[in-house]
Amino acid sequence: MEDPPIGNNIGNAGDLFRSETWDDVVCSNLVTQFRSRFCQILNLSSFFAVVAVQAALIAYRCKPIVCTLIPVSLLLLYLAIHYYYFSRPVPVYIVDFSCLRPKQSYRVPLAGFVENATLLRIFDPKSVSFMADVIRVSGPGEETYLPPSLRYIPPRTQHGECIKEAELLYFPVMDSLLAKTHLSPLHIDVLIVNCSGFGPSPSLTSMIVHRYKMRDDVKTFNLSGMGCSAGGIGIDLARNILQNRGRNKCSYAVVLSGEILSTGWYSGKDRRKLLLNCLFRMGSSAVLVTNRDEGPKQSSNYKYKISRVFRTNRSFDDKAYLCGFRSEDDEGITGFSIERTWPEAAAETLRANVSVLAGSLLPHSEIAKYALSLIRKKLFINPSAEAVYVPSFSSVIQHYCIPVSGLPVIKRLGKGLKLRREEMEPAAMSLHRFGNQSAASMWYEMAYMEAKGKVKKGDRIWQLWIGTGTKCCSIIWECLRDMEEDEFKRGPWFDCIHRYPIEITGFE
Repeated sequence: MEDPPIGNNIGNAGDLFRSETWDDVVCSNLVTQFRSRFCQILNLSSFFAVVAVQAALIAYRCKPIVCTLIPVSLLLLYLAIHYYYFSRPVPVYIVDFSCLRPKQSYRVPLAGFVENATLLRIFDPKSVSFMADVIRVSGPGEETYLPPSLRYIPPRTQHGECIKEAELLYFPVMDSLLAKTHLSPLHIDVLIVNCSGFGPSPSLTSMIVHRYKMRDDVKTFNLSGMGCSAGGIGIDLARNILQNRGRNKCSYAVVLSGEILSTGWYSGKDRRKLLLNCLFRMGSSAVLVTNRDEGPKQSSNYKYKISRVFRTNRSFDDKAYLCGFRSEDDEGITGFSIERTWPEAAAETLRANVSVLAGSLLPHSEIAKYALSLIRKKLFINPSAEAVYVPSFSSVIQHYCIPVSGLPVIKRLGKGLKLRREEMEPAAMSLHRFGNQSAASMWYEMAYMEAKGKVKKGDRIWQLWIGTGTKCCSIIWECLRDMEEDEFKRGPWFDCIHRYPIEITGFE
């Protein structure tokens, strides 16, 4: 059995756009946009033509015809107003979000992790050395956290310990969100909880409803097995529910994301499964989403508005479906395997997602540059004579939240998207300080940008989620207000933001 690579990657630089799907996307999106604009112009022209005819007839005092045209014109005017005010998508906002800051006693430096793994006497020296190398290469610092259950010798991974860990993850971050937003649990209409590897009965959503004594008509959803993309999928689910409720039924939805590490701990020798012990750390997030739009004064209190959401699922492909899965090893020990095919499968999923999103997001100038470079390349006898232009998102996106699966992944993805070092900084610093919290990690990056004062009113933030399956979810947020100077005091970076950014080996 071959050992998996310590440094993961997601394909060669620029691979996100160098595929046949991008060529089709460029053409189809241009045609769609021109067709949409033409239909809008045609509809407006028809409406103004009817109004003009009516005005002309009134001027000539053609009363019989005018009596016929007036109801028709009023009907058209009503349809236009109805379309403008009621047929548009209902805007969905983020009121605020919170990230868990675990207790300092849960901190596990690399030396402590190695010592604990050695004392367990279930790992051979090669396995311990392998896990230490993975942690060093992937990039988490000395202040990341593990739950108390994994500090025991041997680790306590029973069901009861997993329930205790869930309470440590979800209750404090939920308390923080309610305190920030001054919202009563009775006002919550939708509750979504993300946890990939742990599905108790009663469910985690039932545990939250019981703890906070929510209403009997609260709609609850428990998402499992969605991997690191679960946070974005949960937000998209909340958005769809709130938009379907319409403008006349204002609602609040809470999306909780976290991962129970106790149930995912692997105590065998299969290196594909040992990776999970090294890559993930304790953390969770809570996000309050709403469709309540009560005018400029109310909306000015919200932080962000959802601008675009696009999701890709490649589970139909065997390579993507089998690149990460939970199974038993040769000794019957259950663990989650990360296969060598994961980088390639992730690259394909990212390429499909980003290509389509870019077709609707990028300005025509960037699309034209790509199309011209592609034409020039195909005209050469030697196709490698000239590289294909990689579009830049800098004109439409100001900030990026990318997966924190390791420094090699951050660097490779940043290179493919033509990101500068400061644009990859939130991901690298979040990985160093808190590690990878799976579905919650993007919100630690958002909190970092807020704490550093980077996010301004009108800025766009791109959250790029990817998880097993493989699945990818892109969410574009629009910032609605400038952050307060003391914003960081209410976040996970409150006592350490002054130390960042720092120099990290491997992130130059």
